[in-house]
Amino acid sequence: MKFHSTPTRIYSLDDNGGLLAEITFPMTGKNVYCIDHTYVDDSLRGQGVAGQLMRAAVDQIHAAGGTVEATCSYAVDWLAKHPEAR
Repeated sequence: MKFHSTPTRIYSLDDNGGLLAEITFPMTGKNVYCIDHTYVDDSLRGQGVAGQLMRAAVDQIHAAGGTVEATCSYAVDWLAKHPEAR
């Protein structure tokens, strides 16, 4: 799956430009990014796409010198299982 990214969003589109997957992480403080939303289309559920989005977001945030917080329930659970990602 091909992901596209902006400074606070990573997403994937289908061939018609429809949204297949997305994670958003606005900056909420100095070098602090809060993952506040994840979305995976029903057709992709159970294939690990949300985990790929999380890893990509965490890597992008860390590359920018930021720290990770989360309010999205999926992200909160994922970070609890991957404490090194904070």
